[in-house]
Amino acid sequence: MVYLILFLISFSLIYFIKEYAIKKSLVATVNERSSHSVPTPHGGGVAIAITWFCGLIYLYLNNQIETTLFYALLFGVVVSIVSFLDDIYELSPKIRLITQSIVALGGLYFLGGFETLTFGIFDISNHILTNIFAFFMIIWFINLYNFLDGINGYAGSEAIFLSVAGFALFGGNHFLVLAVAVLGFLYWNWNKAKIFMGDVGSTLLGYNVAIFTIYYANIESSNLWIWILLFGVFWFDATLTLVRRKLNGEKLSLAHKKHAYQRLTQSGWSHYKVTNFMIGLNLLLFGIVVFVPNTGIAFLVSLVLLYGAMKFVDSKKRFE
Repeated sequence: MVYLILFLISFSLIYFIKEYAIKKSLVATVNERSSHSVPTPHGGGVAIAITWFCGLIYLYLNNQIETTLFYALLFGVVVSIVSFLDDIYELSPKIRLITQSIVALGGLYFLGGFETLTFGIFDISNHILTNIFAFFMIIWFINLYNFLDGINGYAGSEAIFLSVAGFALFGGNHFLVLAVAVLGFLYWNWNKAKIFMGDVGSTLLGYNVAIFTIYYANIESSNLWIWILLFGVFWFDATLTLVRRKLNGEKLSLAHKKHAYQRLTQSGWSHYKVTNFMIGLNLLLFGIVVFVPNTGIAFLVSLVLLYGAMKFVDSKKRFE
């Protein structure tokens, strides 16, 4: 029953935020980075955040979430608030980076740090090195999720997939809370979007994924790579695009439309078709995680899959 209530909270809040944004002309304008052609209300991530944190507190009060994970996830309220202000006032990149650094340090503090970085044939257990890695990973996950929030249903569907996959593999009612919080938004964002989540939603989701990755890796070091696999579509696209732009000599701070999902839409694919393509890749990645017992082999197979998918995207719209 509580999950139905949380879904209805998210669903209803999205509706009121949408109506308020339309009334106050708080819409996402069309610019050179946009993949949409019609000004659309943004701020739907506020409903995701409110529902998510309410659900987290409920789980904590009912002893359904481990304390360290609860406080690490709850600390995400900091990035949510600052991202909300950024959606309204367009804060400077320096303020955003400082905020992301603070939440990365806070998340690691509540988790007790990142214990072991495993590569199968050898492990790194030096806590200085592992926590430096985890610090930058959190910041990268926050930003890459924001980068890939650009078309209808895309970022929301990824969050639903990760929530369902996480619950199937690890259990944990926090995954169900996240799923229903995002599902209430996705109804309004699917196919022909009536509202966008904005930075307040995408940065929080990226932070959550990073915290899940570190938390479960601390339980079993190989879980790090399971989460990397599950998150493969997003990090592979974002990271490869960043490297390609750097090799092209581009200024990385400039807006662009070179991510795989953006190039597919430029090739003539609808947002709906691109999102379904991503969902299909995610299901294949989940299958690799489930049916390939060796994590190292599973990772290599997933890289081949993701590279093949990127070459397909290149064939539809060349990276320039």
